[in-house]
Amino acid sequence: MAGPSPQPYYTPISKPAANAHVNTWKRNNLYSLVLITILCSLSYLFGVWQHGGATTSFTTPSNVGSTPPCVLPENTTTSIATTASKTSNSKALDFSSHHSADDRGIGKVSGGSAKVYPPCDVKYSEYTPCEDPKRSLKFSRSRLIYRERHCPAKHELLKCRIPAPYGYRNPFKWPLSRDLAWYANVPHKELTVEKAVQNWIRYEGDRFRFPGGGTMFPNGADAYIDDIGKLINLKDGSIRTAIDTGCGVASWGAYLLSRNILAMSFAPRDTHEAQVQFALERGVPALIGVLASKRLPYPSRAFDMAHCSRCLIPWGQYDGVFLTEVDRVLRPGGYWILSGPPIRWRKYWKGWQRTREDLNKEQTGIEQVAKSLCWKKLIEKDDIAIWQKPANHTQCKKLKKVYNSPAFCPNQDPDKAWYTNIETCLTPLPEVSDGEEIAGGRLEKWPKRLNAMPPRISTGTVNGITPQTFQKDSQLWERRISYYKTVNNQLGQAGRYRNLLDMNAFLGGFAASLVEDPVWVMNVIPVEAKVNTLGVIYERGLIGTYQSWCEAMSTYPRTYDLIHADSVLTLYKDRCEMEDILLEMDRILRPEGSLIIRDDVDTLVKAKRIADALNWDSQIVDHEDGPLEREKLLFAVKSYWTAPASSDQDDSKTS
Repeated sequence: MAGPSPQPYYTPISKPAANAHVNTWKRNNLYSLVLITILCSLSYLFGVWQHGGATTSFTTPSNVGSTPPCVLPENTTTSIATTASKTSNSKALDFSSHHSADDRGIGKVSGGSAKVYPPCDVKYSEYTPCEDPKRSLKFSRSRLIYRERHCPAKHELLKCRIPAPYGYRNPFKWPLSRDLAWYANVPHKELTVEKAVQNWIRYEGDRFRFPGGGTMFPNGADAYIDDIGKLINLKDGSIRTAIDTGCGVASWGAYLLSRNILAMSFAPRDTHEAQVQFALERGVPALIGVLASKRLPYPSRAFDMAHCSRCLIPWGQYDGVFLTEVDRVLRPGGYWILSGPPIRWRKYWKGWQRTREDLNKEQTGIEQVAKSLCWKKLIEKDDIAIWQKPANHTQCKKLKKVYNSPAFCPNQDPDKAWYTNIETCLTPLPEVSDGEEIAGGRLEKWPKRLNAMPPRISTGTVNGITPQTFQKDSQLWERRISYYKTVNNQLGQAGRYRNLLDMNAFLGGFAASLVEDPVWVMNVIPVEAKVNTLGVIYERGLIGTYQSWCEAMSTYPRTYDLIHADSVLTLYKDRCEMEDILLEMDRILRPEGSLIIRDDVDTLVKAKRIADALNWDSQIVDHEDGPLEREKLLFAVKSYWTAPASSDQDDSKTS
């Protein structure tokens, strides 16, 4: 036992020094401080050991932001964090639908009662809020404006959970899903009748089969792509990103994947029932979209190749505005491929039930628009015509002195593309020093392109993003994905997930770290983000879109197998309601799909309450750097449930 030292005795032969009492007091005080420090340290270590031993660490408001009773040496703190982090992940979490997390009361709303979001009516099973067919009828049919995004007002937002159709089943695993989909998941037979001759889709008992055919490739998309490959090089990695306008069931994009080409397919929600929904059910990237009055939600210079196979877009009309928009999103040196009317009209004009004069006029108009954009027509062979965009605008500027239409766009942001009007002017390419230079910088061929420094960063055109930022972000996401896979062990299992969404992608590090897995990621850059980095993501050979999460995404319910949201809830804290964002996540997530939400612990506590009300199985777990970080992660699984059987379905079961 340590204690205070005895005071020196006064004797006639031992007189105390003048400062003896002062020195004694200092020594006593020092010993007391040492003792208190040791006791505090032992108490703190015991507390960390006791609370860090649970499988999942839940941080409640009572201990958030609290200060330890004493200051520990730096190496001790690091050791504690590491030990707690390892301990908290010693047992794999269960992400199957029967899993139920103990939230220690976090999921309760004030007053003790739990809020519940009821199921929506079955009529909403395919509800797309911003492409609602009924709402669209209020808008102009000119230039298909009524098929653009028209979102509900705040008071019209649904506060219920969108049901899956009765009999819904987990999709076939990739690559089998490319060719098969369950009928119960997309119960529409219209295309099997309407497109029967064109070999788009067949109905076979309880499933659909996709033979790979299309309007202009009845022999299959594979053979059609091979024909394109005889005209331009699809094998050397120079073509990585593509856009398919009016994609049908996205067979072109589906078969490009085996060639390491990633296509963004889009089509409107129209009379061709559920074509984009079929594409997504097949595990192929797609969005609902249309070329009308607004720019496509992609940055400039995004795609290496654009494609239209009888997409019915009037390319030569409206002063060539639609082809001008394709030019904006096409990379310097990129290709535009057109098949179907009016190409090869001399052979097909009778079958197309159009006059030769009409088709000749249409093709002449397209040729004139392409020439005005300074494109070069490479070849027209059989049913396929291909144009190429120039590598820079050096010669184009000289031509514009003679042919001024369309003029170059003055003082515009070419990457701004969220409810931005399409213009008939030509988007200028970045300046070059000579006629041989590629505007905006040369890209590496795939797969080197993924980790090479994106030209937008190396040239300093993205505000605040340096090469060091890019390198650190890449390393960060390698570490984070590794951590995710220790918490959700199914993330590393081939076939468990296919369609992934990153709601705040920044530089695409999440997607880049998963590129070896059989998944694809839709990288979203929120329009409210401080820096627009979607162009960087495309320069890496990845795909994505712009989106405001105060509105619904242009996709069908049950699109994604896994949703990742990094600081999304904080970004929208003062912009819109958290429950509306989480309800949208629930809408676009498949039954038994997974979520990973990163955010401040206080924000996640609130999100956890809503997750419980949505009937998600969820857990809050520690940051990959340990329990001392305020940022935590919410891992969740959407429960499996469907709409009840209709009377017709009940009758078919009993018959």
